Amino acid sequence: MIQRFDEYLQEHKNLRLLHRHDFYHLILFTKGAGSHAIDFESFMVQPFQIYFMIPGQVHSWDFTSEVDGYVVNFSSAFFQSFLLRPDYLETFSFFSGIAQESVINLPEAIHESLVSRFEQLLSQHNHTSLPRVDRLRTLLLDIFFSIESYTAAKSTLSVTNYNYIILKNYQKLIDKNFLTMRLPMEYAKLLFVTPNHLNALCKEHLGMQAGELIRNRILLEAKRLLINFGMNISEISYALNFSDNSYFTKFFKKYTKITPEEFRKRNS
Repeated sequence: MIQRFDEYLQEHKNLRLLHRHDFYHLILFTKGAGSHAIDFESFMVQPFQIYFMIPGQVHSWDFTSEVDGYVVNFSSAFFQSFLLRPDYLETFSFFSGIAQESVINLPEAIHESLVSRFEQLLSQHNHTSLPRVDRLRTLLLDIFFSIESYTAAKSTLSVTNYNYIILKNYQKLIDKNFLTMRLPMEYAKLLFVTPNHLNALCKEHLGMQAGELIRNRILLEAKRLLINFGMNISEISYALNFSDNSYFTKFFKKYTKITPEEFRKRNS
């Protein structure tokens, strides 16, 4: 789905509330003000800000003026028949599933060219010829490459390429295994580094211990599930692989200072 954002808003007014997607979702704002939240982190809306979301993330909007831009939604399978690598999208930094890395304020130098690309997307999306889908894929990839080259150029993280790869792979492994692997030493083994080295890298470059990344990912998933009112606390506890509801509640309250029930009420 490719659409102008003001039209999308008119058709989906209920999406202003906290909700979850099971597809990739991106929006380029060309005008407007207010705020939006991704995975419970808030960002101020501004023209020529773009954000990217992967399946499973949650978000909401609170606009304070007329907003416009472009919105694109596509499934996990959209690129699979086109690219040999099923994990190709993960190579783009903004598809990491980390909110802070997924919201990008774009420089004026690329505003015009980016709008032109999105207009091409809209035009191609309205064509009925069969090759149009591959054309949409190539246009989207072109946009991704442009954004990635900008984010790479402005990155100031003082970390060697080797250590950067270790940290990124650690975050990817956590995202895939946090339900069953809860100890940094388990991940260190997969990364062929010592637990002490992994912990030192996390503390130096991310400002937290290796174990905190695992806990934060568990807490994030808990928060995502808590906005799903079709699941009770016991079911969420089971889904997150806790031994019982009481242990999950203690864990959640220890790190958020509120119970799962209180969190659910605040975000209802």
